[in-house]
Amino acid sequence: MSNLLAINSERISDDEVVPGLVGQAPALRDILARLPTLAKAEGAVLISGETGTGKELVARAIHRLSPRASYPFVAMNCGSLVDTLFESEVFGHERGAFTDAHARRQGLVAQAAGGTLLLDEIDTLTPRGQVALLRVLQDRTFRLLGSNSEHRADVRFLAATNAGLERLVQTGAFRVDLYYRLCVFSVSLPPLRDRREDIPRLAEYFIRKYWQGSGAAPRLSGPAAEALLAWNWVGNVRELENAIVRALPEAKGGRIEVGDLGLPGVAGGLGAATSLLQAPRSYKTQKRQALDAFDRQYLLRLMTDHRGNVSQAAREAGKERRDLGKLLKRHGFDPRQFAV
Repeated sequence: MSNLLAINSERISDDEVVPGLVGQAPALRDILARLPTLAKAEGAVLISGETGTGKELVARAIHRLSPRASYPFVAMNCGSLVDTLFESEVFGHERGAFTDAHARRQGLVAQAAGGTLLLDEIDTLTPRGQVALLRVLQDRTFRLLGSNSEHRADVRFLAATNAGLERLVQTGAFRVDLYYRLCVFSVSLPPLRDRREDIPRLAEYFIRKYWQGSGAAPRLSGPAAEALLAWNWVGNVRELENAIVRALPEAKGGRIEVGDLGLPGVAGGLGAATSLLQAPRSYKTQKRQALDAFDRQYLLRLMTDHRGNVSQAAREAGKERRDLGKLLKRHGFDPRQFAV
């Protein structure tokens, strides 16, 4: 299978298998050990897990380890495709197929020919999109919009979701026949809070990845490492990555301290993380601080999920973009710090 993978019963070289998906927790080791088998197969793989757990990293690893590795890997965000453009974007169109179709255009299926097509956020696919996708999965053929000719869909389909597709199937929001076409194989990535033993190793990985200074990279102080282990990580590995990116420019004397990490409500170690509930403050003061801590945690998760895109984050939060911008500024968040 080439030198891309070094796996045996004793050791998994995770940096080689999935760059960025680092760890030795049993749940993660089981997934890494399955990747060669999944890569050899041709059936669709449904990759599930919370936001920031590394679903696209796993998809890219399946492609990289597969016989299709020399062909394109194309990722399609289903949530960004509106019904009126779905078939044009996915299957392509002929010149004159609609008003603005001035030239023939290849769709994503053709762009991924011979390789792998990742259907990201598959749970957001509209009913019309589900019907169109089911057809190509069943028949392995597609038509360009405005054409009568059939083309073979020579791609490996992978799908990723952070929502429970089974629940959507039960409520009728997602087609059961499409679900079974996509879930020939399945991978469920654990949240970071369920593999806390990997947090120090992941932190070191991101320190090495993003350190651009001269000399040795800074190290985590004891209290900083303690704070990382105690944090809830609603944004999972991506949230941890952002914390390290924030910390590196602030590190002094070769050490990353708790305050450098920018964790909401944590200013001086693990004790500081729980001091809100322990300190004898007035009801009004403690309520205000609790609400501020909630705001910061919510904003951190929201902006991590949307990688700093304020417009998308505002839509999810149900707020005006300007109001969300003011809230971010009040709590000291710069959207650019999440764009990694």
